[in-house]
Formats: sequence, structure tokens, C-alpha cells
Amino acid sequence: MATEVPADVAAVREEYEARILGLHMPATVRQAAERFGDQPAFSDRFDVPEGETWSTISWAETWAQTQRVAAALMDLGVEKGDPVAVMASNRTAHTLADYGAMTAAAVPMSIYNTLAQDQVAFIAGESRPVVVILEDHDRYQRWEKALADVDSVRHVVMLSDADRVDDPRVMTWDDLLARGEDTSGVEERMDRITPDLPATYLYTSGTTGNPKGVVLTHHNVMFEAVSTLDNAGLEGPQRTVSYLPLAHIAERVLATYAPPFLGSHVHAIPDPAGLLGALGEVHPTAFFGVPRVWEKIKTGISAKLAEDPDPDNQELVRNAMAAGLAWTEAHEYGREMTPEVEQAYAKADEAILGFLRLLLGLDQVEWAASAAAPMPLEVAKFMGGLGLRVYDVYGMTETTGAFTSNGPDHFKLGTVGVPNPGIEVRLDEDGEILCRGPVNTPGYHKQEQATRALIDEDGWIHTGDIGTVDEDGFYSIVDRKKELIITSAGKNIAPSNIENYLKESPIVGHAMALGDGQSFVVAILTLDGEIAPLVAAKMGIEFTDLADLSTKPQIRAMAQAAVDAANERLSRPEQVKAWELLPDEWTAESEELTPTLKLKRRVVRTKYADVVDSLYA
Repeated sequence: MATEVPADVAAVREEYEARILGLHMPATVRQAAERFGDQPAFSDRFDVPEGETWSTISWAETWAQTQRVAAALMDLGVEKGDPVAVMASNRTAHTLADYGAMTAAAVPMSIYNTLAQDQVAFIAGESRPVVVILEDHDRYQRWEKALADVDSVRHVVMLSDADRVDDPRVMTWDDLLARGEDTSGVEERMDRITPDLPATYLYTSGTTGNPKGVVLTHHNVMFEAVSTLDNAGLEGPQRTVSYLPLAHIAERVLATYAPPFLGSHVHAIPDPAGLLGALGEVHPTAFFGVPRVWEKIKTGISAKLAEDPDPDNQELVRNAMAAGLAWTEAHEYGREMTPEVEQAYAKADEAILGFLRLLLGLDQVEWAASAAAPMPLEVAKFMGGLGLRVYDVYGMTETTGAFTSNGPDHFKLGTVGVPNPGIEVRLDEDGEILCRGPVNTPGYHKQEQATRALIDEDGWIHTGDIGTVDEDGFYSIVDRKKELIITSAGKNIAPSNIENYLKESPIVGHAMALGDGQSFVVAILTLDGEIAPLVAAKMGIEFTDLADLSTKPQIRAMAQAAVDAANERLSRPEQVKAWELLPDEWTAESEELTPTLKLKRRVVRTKYADVVDSLYA
């Protein structure tokens, strides 16, 4: 059934279209250089000057080096629309490669660092990049099959380890920049950029089957960046930490596409394991974390607070966090901030909450957000207790990132907010969330059948997520449409709800609930590799490694307690009747998780089929 765009949405959309008219990514970088000049733009840990902890370039330097990269790529024969692949960690050179390729009217595509050779070869075979930029020998090895099989690759640029590779196509990053000294043709090439030219192909991390290359145009990117910043209420330069893979849409929007609009200073770290340390150095003003990051922060603080033997201190923290949560809840849509709540929070903030945020490096955060999976309500409330309003947002690569969001003017705990300006959102008859607007991808690269399954004839993207919407227009996510458990009795169960309850235990790292076609639900659990050993040491449990720890009776008793606590909050059909604690940790490298730490349910089901079978035996 065809539907017209509502007049109010159309009016907002027209206003945004006027604001981004004639804009594309290189133009925003050039404008940032003009507006912010010598102000810092990008910092990383590579080639750090003596006595410093970061290597930093300004916005003026960013634009100068962007033009050199563009000129160098043009000198290598890169034409408008040619793909340029990048596999590297978060670092300034990665961003410059991205900006430079777009400035040459080419199509940069960041590839997940954890992909195996066959996955890389599939992506390269479908996209056919002409230049590949790789960080080091490890990344080169991941590309070896693709470089041997795909004849489109004419040049390979290596940021390091070029001397370890015997390939006549290889050059160093410095070699590339040397070819870009003459930038006189860059402006003319930029004039060829049209709104519908792809700004990137983003290959999804492949939770089901082969990766799909999402096409995002310059128009998609411009609309998303402007509407996201407006909804977030962000103005002026921000300090941020970039740690999620740049192949992930959220990181691209926040660390690549949005910074030129504000003149922000992005600090890139190559390994997410260094996040907490970086937060302590940078003290960001804006911070985005996937739910797993917020869960780890909650677990870590909870464990430290529990170690304090003084009951008076514990009471102080409990009362302060109750005041913090009341203050956070008073900001929710339709609620009112009273002087009493404001005063109680100010007192709690001075007594302990401000200090706790300082310990985390989050004391200067003005905007904190979460996405990629629904934020567990208990985690959001815990952060609210610290005085941090974490704005849950919702979107997907195919919608250039968020299309619903919470923000300073529209905030409800437990929801993913309201539609972004100029975007239409509705629920299909079965509860699936649909999206239509200027942020929608034109489709998957060279995958017409998959595109037709994604976008219907009226232009609505079918997200695959089941949701609800309340009377105020705030959306909530129930679960993935294809991941709902339907028991043999016909009961529909959202596994993420069960899993979030199980992960509230400090020792549980990951949890997966199963039961499709079965008469009851079971769960497989893993230990938290950081917190569980600390808990065990405090209890005086001797163990050799995580696998050994998973067998200890005291730890298994804690796992049973986690299941019991979850079951108390679940309906009878949802309750976990059997469980197993695995000796393994789940990581992106071991393939149970995506690079953004979401469960690959199909992989887990297959890998641990014998465990699941034993639970139902």
C-alpha cells in the first residue's frame, strides 16, 4: 500500500535538503579547514613526537593531507567511482585515506580487521577495488588470497611492514604521499562528485552468510550527519575517542562524517582494550558506547564498590546513586524536575558521583549514547545513577546509522527514542520496524535480490527488528524478527530480554538463550574474562585459567544464582530450565561475536550444538 509523506515530515525534510544543498564530504573537510584552521582535528598513537602521548594534526593539516592523498590516487589512475579498500586500525592515516579517496571522487571502503581470507576474497571479488591500503603484514596476509585472485587491484599501499612483502604492487604510505605533491587537479575532480555518488561501500560483518556491501551516497551521509548532530544537541568542537572499527556505521558517522561540521577533535586508538585508559586521558565531551561497553563499565564499578568493607561508604554510594537516578528520570519526556530532586542530585554529585565519573574519564561528557543492540534497562539506570543520561539510538548500516534517537529534548529510559528529523518510521502488521527517508541506502552493491528483500516498492526499508511504539511516539526494540524464539507450544519469546537479565551477574560475560521449536528455554553462558577472576580471587578460589575456573563449584553456584535471579523476573514460558557454563570466552576473533560485540547466533548454535543437545537430552 503506497503511503504519502506526511506534511510535517516533508517540511522538515525540505529544510534539511536546503541546508545540505551542494555539500559532499570533501566540501565539509575543506570548510572545516577554513573555519577551524590550526585547531586539533585527529590524534593517534602512531609516530608520536618525543615527550608527547598523542600525534596530532590540525584541521588545516587534515585538508592539506587529504588533497595530497587524493592527488596521489589520481596519479595512480584512480577514476571517479573506483573502489579503494582500507584494512587498518583506527588511526589518522585511515581517516586521511577515507577523505582522500572521496576527494578523488572514488569510493573508500573500510574492511573489518577480523575478517578471514575467504571473506576478504569474497568482498574484493564483488567490489573489485583498484587500490588497497593495508596497515601491516597481518592485514596483508588476510588479503593474500584476494590479491592473488582478484585482478582489479593495481596498487597496494602499506602503512608499515612493506619490507616484509614481496609484491611489485606494494608501496609505503610515504611513497603514496610523495606522488601527491601536485594537487592542482584535485578541485576539478571534486566538481565531479554528485549527491548520488557512493561515499562508501560498507560490508556488513556477516552474521548470516556472506557480507553484503551497503551503498551509502554522499547525500545519505550529509543528511545523516546533520540530522544526528541536531538531534544530539551538539554544537561546537567536541572531544571524542574513536575505538570501534571504522567499518562500523556508528564509528564512521561519529569519527569521520560528523567531525568536520563541528570542528571536533577525534582521538583514535587502535585497540578497544585501551579504551578506559584513553578515556582517562582525553576526558571526552561526547562518547558513544555499544551496550557491551556500558555493561563492562557497570560491572567494573559494581565490583569495586562491593569491595569496600565500610557499610557507611556503601550506604553513601547507594543513596547518591538513587539521587542520580531520580535526577536522570526527571529529564524523561513528560516528567518534571523539582527543586528537591535538583538539590539532592547536586549534593550527591559533590559527595561522590562527580568523583566516580572522573575515575571513568566521563566527567566532562555532555552527550553519551548507545546503539548496535538494545541497551539493557538496568544498565541504563545504573548509568543514570552516576548522573549519565545515556541516549539510546537505533538504526542500521542500511539507514546510514541512527533513524530514531533519544536526545536532550526527547528522552525515555528503555526506549530508542523518536524518529529523527525528516524520517518516517512505522510498524508493519507483524510489528517489524520500517524506515523511509533520505538516509535509506539505494541498495546492496551488486546484490539485486538482497536489495529487493530489503526495500519494498514504496521505499520502506524492512529492518528485521520487531518493535513497539508508545503513545508519545517513542520506539522500543523487542528483538530481531528472525531471532525470536517460538517454542513448541507456539509461545513467542525475545531472547535478548532473557540474556540481559543473565548478564547482570558480574561473573557472566555473555549469555545466549535458545529454545526454538523446543518445549522449554535453555541458556549457554561464558565467564567475564576480567571480572570473574577478580571475584574468584576475593573468594579464595584457586584456579589456573578461565576454563578451570568455569568448573569450580562456587563459580557454578554463582551462575545458578544468576539464572535463578533472571527466572524470578521472567514469565514461566521464558524461564531458563537448563544451562551450561562454557570454558571459553567469546570474541570477534573466535567468531562468536561481530566486531561490535554482538552475538553471532548461528555461529554459536553450530559451534556448541553438542552442548545444546546435552541440555535437552
